[in-house]
Amino acid sequence: MQAPQVHTLNVQGMTCEHCVKTITEAVRARDPAAEVKVKLAGGEVRVSSSLSSDALIVAIAEAGYGAGLA
Repeated sequence: MQAPQVHTLNVQGMTCEHCVKTITEAVRARDPAAEVKVKLAGGEVRVSSSLSSDALIVAIAEAGYGAGLA
């Protein structure tokens, strides 16, 4: 694994704290050491992880949310 990097993603469809929990769990299922910060109002998710942006986008998409690079 590579050194952690901060990735900023735009995520569509987040409306509540349950969404925050779901996204956080989806990312941490792939990288348990990931730090996830979610801003519901702006649809922004910042992740410090050794995973690539593409891998994070896939994990979030598999949890049911649209995601892309900010």
